[in-house]
Amino acid sequence: MTLTNTSRKGMEPTYNSMKEEQVTSPSDNEKGFVNPSNPLQLDAGALFVLKSQGSWWHSGYHLTTSIVGPVVLTLPFSFTLMGWVGGVVWLTLAALTTFYSYNLLSAVLEHHAHLGSRHLRFRDMARHILGPRWAKFYVGPLQFAICFGAVIIGPLVGGLSLKYIYLLYNPHGPMKLYHFITICGSITLVLAQLPSFHSLRHINLISLFLCLSYGTCITVGSIYIGHSKNAPTSRSYSLKGHEIDQIFGLFNGISIISTAYACGIIPEIQATIAAPVKGKMFKGLCICYFVIVTTFFSVSISGYWAFGNKIQGTILSNFMDEMKPLLPTWFLLMTNLFILLQTLAVTVVYLQPTNELLENAFADPKKGEFSVRNVVPRLLSRSLSVIIATVLAAMLPFFGDILAIFGAFGCIPLDFILPMVFYNLTFKPSKTTLIFWLNTFIAAASSVLVGIGAIASVRQIILDAKTYRLFADV
Repeated sequence: MTLTNTSRKGMEPTYNSMKEEQVTSPSDNEKGFVNPSNPLQLDAGALFVLKSQGSWWHSGYHLTTSIVGPVVLTLPFSFTLMGWVGGVVWLTLAALTTFYSYNLLSAVLEHHAHLGSRHLRFRDMARHILGPRWAKFYVGPLQFAICFGAVIIGPLVGGLSLKYIYLLYNPHGPMKLYHFITICGSITLVLAQLPSFHSLRHINLISLFLCLSYGTCITVGSIYIGHSKNAPTSRSYSLKGHEIDQIFGLFNGISIISTAYACGIIPEIQATIAAPVKGKMFKGLCICYFVIVTTFFSVSISGYWAFGNKIQGTILSNFMDEMKPLLPTWFLLMTNLFILLQTLAVTVVYLQPTNELLENAFADPKKGEFSVRNVVPRLLSRSLSVIIATVLAAMLPFFGDILAIFGAFGCIPLDFILPMVFYNLTFKPSKTTLIFWLNTFIAAASSVLVGIGAIASVRQIILDAKTYRLFADV
C-alpha cells in the first residue's frame, strides 16, 4: 500500500513511504523523531549531509567501503594470536554475528520509518530507545570517537602505502612517513568538501572494486611466495610466548577481527536511502558481505599459510625482505596503489558523521545548501577537522595497537551489543522466544569481550610503549 505525507499549510505531497504527517512539537527532534518529508523539521546536518536520495545499490557501496578497508591487511596477523582454529572460527562467527546484528538494526530503523518517524543517526535511535542521556553521554561520543579515529587512521594507512611505493624505487630516500601522511591528508581535505553522503556513491562503487582487486593481489602474492624459494624456511603455526601472553594475544586478536567487521554508521547509511526503505538495506548488506567473504577469508588464510607466525602487523611488510621485494615491483606498486585509493574513500565515508555535526553546528537550514552563508563555514570547519586528523596521524603512527583499542572500547558495543538491545526494547519479543535469548546472549558475551579485550589491548600498548616516538618513521 502506498501512503503519502501532506505537509503543513496545504503543501503538495512529497513523501511516498510514510503515514499521514503527524504534527511535530519543537521537542520532537530532540527526542530523535524526524520526518524527512518536511524540510522544516530537519536540522542542517540531516538536510545537507544525510540526503535520502540513494538506492539499495548505493547502500551496498557505502556499506562495503565502511567495512572492507585496509584493516584486512591485519587479519593474517590476528591469526598468529589465535591459531588456525581460533582465527577461522572467530572470523566466521564475527561475520555471522555482524550480518545478523546489522539486519536487526535495520529492522528497528524500518519499524520507526513505517510509523512515520525516521531516525537518521545512531544518536537519534539511542535518544528515542534508551533516553537522551544515553545518546548525549555514551552513544553519540562513542560513535564520534570511532569515526574520527578512522579519519585519523586513514592518512596514516595511506601514508604507509605511499611510503611503501616510494621505497620500492628509492630504498634510501630522505622522505619520512609524516611527509606521506601529509600528502594523503591533503587529498582527503579536498575530498572532504563533497557536500553529502549520497555524493560519495560513485567513489564508493570504485572503492568496492578496489577492495576486490587488492584482496586478490594479496592472496595471489601470498600463495606465490609460499610456493617460492623465498618462503620461510621454518614455517610454524604455533602460538608464540608464554601461556599468559597467548591468552592476552587471543583477546587482542578478537579485538582486531571485531574492528575489521565494524561499521558504526549503519543508521547514517540507511538514512541515505530514498523512501520506501523496507528491504533495501538487506540487499545492500548482501552485496557488502559477498565482498567481505571474498576478501577477508582469502587474505587471512593465504597470508597465515604463507608466513605462519612470522607475519608482521600488516601482511604487506612480509612481502619485503630487508628492503628486497619478494614479488615483482610492478605487482607491489599496483597492490599499494589500490590500497591507497581505497583508503581515501574509507576516510571520507567515516568523515560524514563529523561533517554532519559540523553542518548542524555552523550551517543555516533556512539558507540554500550552496549559499555563501553555508559554503564558507563548511569549507573552514571540514578543512580544520581533516588538518587535525592528519597531524594526529603523523604524531601517532601505531596502527596495530590503535586498531585493537578501537575494537574493544568502541566497535564491539556499537556493533555487537546495542543492536541487540535496541531490537529487544523496540519489538519486546517474549522471553520464551529464541530471538530474545539469542540477542541477550550475544549482548552479554560481547560485554565480557569488551572488558577482556580492553585489558589485552592496553597491555599490548604498554609492552610496545618503549618503541613509541612522536612523528616516528615506522
